Amino acid sequence: MTAPAVELSGNTLAVTGEVNADTVIALRKQGEQLIGAASGPLTVDLSGLATAHSVVLSMLLCWHRLALEKQQSLTFQGASDRLLSLAALSNLEDQIPGFATHS
Repeated sequence: MTAPAVELSGNTLAVTGEVNADTVIALRKQGEQLIGAASGPLTVDLSGLATAHSVVLSMLLCWHRLALEKQQSLTFQGASDRLLSLAALSNLEDQIPGFATHS
């Protein structure tokens, strides 16, 4: 298992590794700290994410909600086909910026 990580580089927040129910809370909090400290629009790069799990969708929605509260643009890119399918099955593709364009 590859440990999950989130890292801010410029205006890109990169998520990598395998996220599951045991690791999502810490990763979500770390991402929220990075989003909170950032200014300007951010892109969340999901191309390094090794899992497609409902907890990942929950985390992304939490990050999106935080960005909305800050009136900050947050867009997601690089989601796997499995994660996009899971979002579509959950009727969430329109709630996560960048997902609906793939459906």
